[in-house]
Amino acid sequence: MRGPSQADETVGWGAWGVVVILTMAYTLSFIDRQVLNLLVEPLKAEFDLSDTRLSLLQGLAFTVAYVAFSPIMGRLADTSNRRNVLIGGVVIWSLATALCGLARNYTQLFLARCGVGAAEASLTPAAWSIIADRFPARLMPRAMSILLMGPYLGGGMAMIFGGLLLKYAETHQFGSLDPWQFVFIAVAVPGALVAALLLFFVREPLRKATLGNEPDETMPIAEVGRRFRHDWRFYFNFYAGMSGLVITLYAFPAWLPAVLMRQFGADASAIGLQYGAFVLIGGSAGVLCGPLLVGWLERRGRRDGLMMVPVFAAAMVAALAAALAFAPSYEVALGIGGVISFFYSLPMAGASSALQIVSPSRMRGMASAIYVFVVSVIGLGAAPTLVALITDHVFRDENMVGTSLALTSAISALVGLVLLNQARKAYLARLEAA
Repeated sequence: MRGPSQADETVGWGAWGVVVILTMAYTLSFIDRQVLNLLVEPLKAEFDLSDTRLSLLQGLAFTVAYVAFSPIMGRLADTSNRRNVLIGGVVIWSLATALCGLARNYTQLFLARCGVGAAEASLTPAAWSIIADRFPARLMPRAMSILLMGPYLGGGMAMIFGGLLLKYAETHQFGSLDPWQFVFIAVAVPGALVAALLLFFVREPLRKATLGNEPDETMPIAEVGRRFRHDWRFYFNFYAGMSGLVITLYAFPAWLPAVLMRQFGADASAIGLQYGAFVLIGGSAGVLCGPLLVGWLERRGRRDGLMMVPVFAAAMVAALAAALAFAPSYEVALGIGGVISFFYSLPMAGASSALQIVSPSRMRGMASAIYVFVVSVIGLGAAPTLVALITDHVFRDENMVGTSLALTSAISALVGLVLLNQARKAYLARLEAA
């Protein structure tokens, strides 16, 4: 097995090609996951839903399955062929997305969303672990930044193409399908292409170490638990702190379209194009700029650069989220949505790289899966519903959704800032010990 002394081996075009394919899979997962956010009003009308019941489709239905299957998928990533795990996940979540479009009642739609969540739990632990084994530590943030464009490309494309598909379906007839049903089915189709690319162009890499010598054999679950307990100051603060940022990452795409529609009378298809473009450009720019900022910090002697960027980003997200409550116009609210997407994406590549570097090679999948588990429960599971509960039960006015979104996001980012600073200190201590 190769140790740290071999960490600077040459990386060929094949490795970067793998990153591109994994990014396509990640992008597709977020299209399938978030296109529902653009269909809020059609689904409310179709199934006579309150904001709270609708938020359960956005958050709880997806998250319950995502969380339940994340440890299973993480363990599979540590013990089996990660490429094959990914292929199975892509096929199943694409089929489940199509089933969302065929749902005839709320229960069927809820269960189909559960299927999407269960299958998408395969992606993060397998993809992150593959990249950690294909790239040396010095290139890992750059590779991760490309991969982590997926959520922002996918979130933006869900809005842009979802809006275009919805507008197209409203002027064309597709049998008995309503326009919202057509959108779900249409966005599921590219899954077949991505699965084929994974099958023919991605190979399972050899596993290698990052910090110190590690055994080649599978790590027993008891040993995995011991490692987590030993480094709890990093893992606890990292997972909880990143959750504070992820709340904003999910809350804004889930509810900013509703804010723009309800408070400023904007059209859903126009919001899809405009806000989708902001998410795509702002999020992608943020995740690509993150490694550049890390490099700038490291050249100035900050060994903890990978964790300094999340602390800075949390401060900026808190300020921008608070500003949304005072947005006087559609343009200002839309601009805040675009800029905040840059800052909540800025730390993602560095943070995921720090997690992979600190974790032994045979528990990277589980470390990533627990990250997914925690941020999904706190972020994806709680964020849409927290906003809806504040709107429905505190303000009791659906037009106050902008204030609810601002409060939820600003407070969560401030909590994340404090916890991430503690994780930064533990990360630096771990590097020094190694």
